[in-house]
Formats: sequence, structure tokens, C-alpha cells
Amino acid sequence: MTTTTPSRGRRRAPTRMERAAGKAAALQRPRVILALLLLLGLTCVMLLDGYLRAEVGGDERVRDGASASKVPDKVLNGGPILTFRNGKPVTQTIPKKTIVLTFDDGPNPTYTPTVLKILKKYDVPGTFFLVGSMVSRYPDIVKQMVAQGEEVGIHTFTHVDLSYQSDARIKREMEQTQLALAGAAGITTTLFRAPYSSETDAIDNYSYPVYKKLGASGYTSVFVDTDSDDWKQPGVAKIIKWATPSGTSGSSVLFHDAGGVRSQTMKALPTYIEKMKAKGYTFTTVSGAIAKNNSATRPVTSTGAAAGTSTGNVEAGAKPSAAPSAAASAAPGGTGAAGGNGQTPVDSAVGGTGTGNNRNGNGRTSVLQGAHREATGMTLYEGKALIYAVTVAEWVVPGLAAGLTVVGVAVMSRFGMMLILARRHYRQRNKRRFSWGPTVTRPVTVIVPAYNEKECIANTLESLAKSTHPIEVIVVDDGSSDGTSEIAREAARSFGMTNVRVIRQENAGKPAALNNGVRSASYDIVVMMDGDTVFEPDTVRHLVQPFADPEVGAVAGNAKVGNRNTIIGAWQHIEYVMGFNLDRRMYDLLRCMPTIPGAIGAFRREAVLQVGGMSEDTLAEDTDITIAMHREGWRVVYQEHAKAWTEAPASLKQLWSQRYRWSYGTMQALWKHRKSLTDKGPSGRFGRVGMPLVVIFQIITPVFAPLIDVFTVYSMIFVDFWASLAMWFAVLGIQLLCAAYAFRLDKEKYRYLLMMPLQQLAYRQMMYLVLIHSSITALTGGRLRWQKLKRTGEVGTPAGASR
Repeated sequence: MTTTTPSRGRRRAPTRMERAAGKAAALQRPRVILALLLLLGLTCVMLLDGYLRAEVGGDERVRDGASASKVPDKVLNGGPILTFRNGKPVTQTIPKKTIVLTFDDGPNPTYTPTVLKILKKYDVPGTFFLVGSMVSRYPDIVKQMVAQGEEVGIHTFTHVDLSYQSDARIKREMEQTQLALAGAAGITTTLFRAPYSSETDAIDNYSYPVYKKLGASGYTSVFVDTDSDDWKQPGVAKIIKWATPSGTSGSSVLFHDAGGVRSQTMKALPTYIEKMKAKGYTFTTVSGAIAKNNSATRPVTSTGAAAGTSTGNVEAGAKPSAAPSAAASAAPGGTGAAGGNGQTPVDSAVGGTGTGNNRNGNGRTSVLQGAHREATGMTLYEGKALIYAVTVAEWVVPGLAAGLTVVGVAVMSRFGMMLILARRHYRQRNKRRFSWGPTVTRPVTVIVPAYNEKECIANTLESLAKSTHPIEVIVVDDGSSDGTSEIAREAARSFGMTNVRVIRQENAGKPAALNNGVRSASYDIVVMMDGDTVFEPDTVRHLVQPFADPEVGAVAGNAKVGNRNTIIGAWQHIEYVMGFNLDRRMYDLLRCMPTIPGAIGAFRREAVLQVGGMSEDTLAEDTDITIAMHREGWRVVYQEHAKAWTEAPASLKQLWSQRYRWSYGTMQALWKHRKSLTDKGPSGRFGRVGMPLVVIFQIITPVFAPLIDVFTVYSMIFVDFWASLAMWFAVLGIQLLCAAYAFRLDKEKYRYLLMMPLQQLAYRQMMYLVLIHSSITALTGGRLRWQKLKRTGEVGTPAGASR
């Protein structure tokens, strides 16, 4: 006797099926990651858009009436320009008969361009304190503004009261605005005006430390002497009156070019400029005012630069020449120099007649733009990246919102159409006088494809043994390795079934097994069912009656979930009753049924052979053959009284696997039959009606559906929680109404609908991800193999019908 000793340390070589499964799994991982990355990317875009609109991180608190006991009197009583030198406050006033026009809260696409046209027309400069989020949304306006010679300053990124914010938030507000300016116009700035600020006497114990910290970083804080209060919309005359300084004193005048309706400001500004010019006033920028003070006290060098222009601010009690110029100090994030030599050039136009001879001649190095610094290096690149990201968000988010609105309207319309047509179908098919024609009593063939169905095959045959219609049963064992064929033969003998044939074949897939059964069928009508499905006694009799109509080529039965007493089973039960059977009623009346379920379907044998049998081209052979029959001119109908009880996947992993195959296979079938869109006559009805409905409501809208949930969560957190929650419950109520009606038509117990809210929160999201995963697989040209689901055999008899 010879024995063979197995070699040690060697592993069994994987089979071809195992290698294919491993390869398929490896191919799917990147697609899952891609789907998640797409969802993450869209979420980030939404958060960015919300941040720009102050929906994310917005803070509407405004401090008022706080004590100023810790603020130095020389600051409270000083000029509107505040800097800090070695930690000590330095203030400066606007020269006499000089106006610094300042505009807050922009840019605005409606009003800011109008302001720029007015300034250009009257050849006067302005200083714009810009909100960073608005800069990033409208960079072209800022670019035009700087190119025209206007000066810009920071008004924070999201227009928040900085006295309430942490040091980190303050730093972020400033840095992000600098990046926005860098990306929009290629500059940074040293000027700053706090939101909700006014005159220096309004500085309090909470805001003063903020100005001090920013001053230590090189920023010049700018306040106002004269407030037009144009935001109150008091009328053009009052705006002009309130913006006019008393006597001949110089003034930093506040207008707004954004933040509300500014039509009165647009009308008042030209008249105001003409009035002030007539009174002998000149116009300049903040940096121009600083340089004008310096030039009044210091001689001008031969190069045209004011000697020591880096000392343009005025410390309380000192002469104007004693303080450093913020306009020439290093800009945060900038290059630290306004011009090539680090000095701010001064020419004859500074503080002159206001004719603006130097507004564009010196570009960013003009004294009127002395606070500007050229953005270079990473500041410039990061700024451009921010602008690009915001541009994407500005296009994507409104586009998605519009698209989701269309999707929402389409889904609601579909619900309405389903309810109307389902009711019509039910009333039509349940009339006492309704008949398909002469009663079909001739025998039919039932084909049961089986692959490793040892847990279920006996229950399936037991249910067929009770059939009230004469049948022949063909069990096609598709290369099972668990003894399925032996169990089937033994079950047939035990049930006294002499009408059962068991055919074994090499493993070739479900379509091949069904085709084998069709070729072996003895009768002209074949019923196809899954090996894990059980029929009620009258199922076959009800299922074959539509064949009394010679136009009918196939009949879809009513598949029901047998293992519905688990959470996953209950979710699928709701889906089967509402999503599948309610749909089939609608498609039946429209004569464009897309799918005959594999669990229960009947066909004319000649029709199956006419279309070439069950195709192996797709993973959804049931959808494939259904569409093929439509294209051959056969009518496909739904028979609600023919019920089959199937074992649904019992775990999320199995459910994912099944639905992934279904959705991907459906896409394959639709693509295969895309030419049905151009088919003529009755055979083209599916292409004209069914194909668009399936693509829109089974692929496109579910792909976008997760975004609706993302928008809902986003709105709950950042916009209006209660309004968003009410909207979600309203949609849930509509879905619940449709589901309840579907349950009524199918005479199901309503108690399972208690699981519907949880289904919307968990199960539905999973189905969406499955569809997105399938879509990416289809777009990237991936291939899938048949995946066997683990069965328990718990669906034993149709007793569940009474549950």
C-alpha cells in the first residue's frame, strides 16, 4: 500500500474562481474610495460656500455699551488713524479740507462697480475696506479696483465682531482676507477697519486689545470722523448732509457699497463729491492722508520721496513727523515694501487738488496705495488657490441646489403619478368582470436554477408540490458542491412528486441554467423562480392567466420578503412593497415594465427563444430579457395575486453585494438596449417611455439623493434647524403616505411602516452608496461576476402571508 505524504509548507493553489473573486475585490476598493472622495469633496465645497456666506462659523453678536475705562484718553480723543509703536498707541488726524472717502462691506457686484465708475468720473480716490469672503467671490471687481488706483483694507473675512473672537479666530480672519486679496489682485494690505466700528470714542475695553494686537502685527486701524449713516436709507439729502464735515476740518467719511440696498448711496455720492470740491476740499486715501501730513512737516528729497516717510503717524502730544508710517511698515503676509526701495514715493498730487494725476501712473507703488504690498511666494499661490476653490463652490453649490430642486420636483411628481396609476391598476385588475380571456388550465413548466441551495431547495419543492395548477418542475443544478441535486431528488420522492426532473450541469451561471431549463421544457409556458423562493398554492395559477391574451409574452409576479422579522428584513419588505410592486403597477399601465423579478416570472417559451434566451451579457438577465421582449413587440404585465416568498439578504454585507449586482446589471442592460430609444412602433415604447423613466428615477435621482440628505444636515446645523427638520418630516410624510397606500393595495400589515423613519436614515443611504458605487464601476469599465449569497432556509412556507 502506497501512501502519499503531503508536502509541508506549501499552500493549496487558489482556484480560477478564487483568483477572479480576489481580482474583482481588488478592483472594487479604488472605486469605493473614489465614491467616498467625491462625496467628501462635495461636502467640503458646501462647507466652503457656507463659510463664505457666514452660514458656517457665522457669529452675529455685536458688542454695545461696554466700558472704555482701560482705553487711553489720547486714543478715545485722537484721530481716526491708529497704529502702535513699541506697544504705545499712535493716532493721526486727516489734514484740513481733505476728505478720505471710505467704503465698507464690499465688494458687491451691483454697487461697487457703480462706485468705481463715479470715482473714475470725478477723478477722486477711495479706500475700500473689503470683506474677505466677498473678495473671494468677486475677485475681478477687486482687481479692477486696485488697477484703477483705489486703496483697499481688511474688514475681516466673515464680518464678525472681533471683540468676541479668540486670538486664533482673529488671526484666521485676517490671514484669510489677505489670501483673498493676494489671489484677487496680487496684493496684501496693512489697513484694517473692524466691523461695527465707528469713531475712536466708541473703542471699549474689549475691542482695544484687538487693535493693540493687530497694531503689533503691523496693521493700521482706521476709524471714521463723519458717518453718512447711509445704511439707514434716510434719503439722498440726509446722506449728503450727514457725510459733510463741519467747518474746514478734514474727515474720514464712511459710506457703504455693500451690505444692503445702496441705491440712495449711489445717487448721493456724485452730488456729495461735487459739493465738497466746490467747498475747496480735496480727496485722497488713508495712505495719501498720512503722506500728506508727513510732507507738510518734512522736506521732500530729490527723488520725490518724503524723507522719513516711515514716520507718518502721530503719537498723542507729538508732532506729525514723530510717528512711524503704517503705510510703509511691513504688511502681514506681504514683502515688507511698497516699492523697490522700501519707501513710499510722494509726488505733487498728494494732498493737492485731488485731480488724481498719480492715481494710476505709479501702480501699486503710488502713495495713494501706500498700504499695499505685492503678494509673492506661497501667499500668492495660496491666494489663487482660494479664489479657484471659491469659484468652484460658487458654481457647484448653486448648480447642485438647482439640480436638486429639479430632482425633488421630479420625485414628488413621480410619487403622485405612482399613486394615481397604482390606484387605477388596482381597480382595473380587481373588477369582477375583468378577465384576460379564457382561463388557462394547460400544464406549464417551472424552472428552478440552483447553485448550492441545500438550505432552501427542499422548501421550494415542498411549496410547488401544493400547486393548484398542473406543473412540470425542472431543477437545474448549476455545478453545486453541497449536494443540492441529491437533496432535490430526495425531497421530490418524499413529497410524492413524480413531475420533477433534476438536471446537473457544469457551473456556468444562472442564465445558462435557465436556458438549459427552457430547452428541456415540455410546455409552451415556463415559470422561472429562484432556488430560495417558495410559492403559495395558487401562485402558478394566477401567474399564467394573463397568457390568455396572445399579446402577453411575459408576466411579473409579486415577490415578497419572507424573513421580514429582522430590521434588515423589514427594511427590504418596505422596499419590495413600495419601491418594486407599486412601480410595477405604474409600469404595467404604461406598458414599459423594465424587470420581471428573478424570484417569480412567467414567459412564453417561444418568446424566450425568439429573443435568444437568457443573455449572459449582463448581470441582470431578468432586466435584459424583459427589455428584449418589449423590443420584439411582446407585452409584459404585472400579476399582483401571484405571490412568491423569497429569502432576502440577512446581513448588510450580503445586501450590499446583491444590490450592487442588481444596480450594475441594470445599467448594463440599459446600455445594451440603448438603441431602443430609436425603435419605431410598439416595440419602441420601452425606449420612448420606460428607458427615460428608469434612467431618471432609478439611476440619476438616487445618485443625487445623498446630496439632498447632505444639504438637509447642512441646513440643520448651519442655517435653520427647525425649518430643515420640518421639511425633512414633510418629505418623510409623503413617502409614508405612498408606502401606506402600497401596503393597503397588497393587504400588508401597517406595523412594518414603523421602521420607515429608520430606513430613511440608514438603509436608504446604503442603497444610494451602492448605486454610486455601481455608477463609478460602470463609468470606469469594471466587470463583476455572479456572487452567491448565503442562505438560511428560514423561508419555509407561505405562512408569512398572514403576518
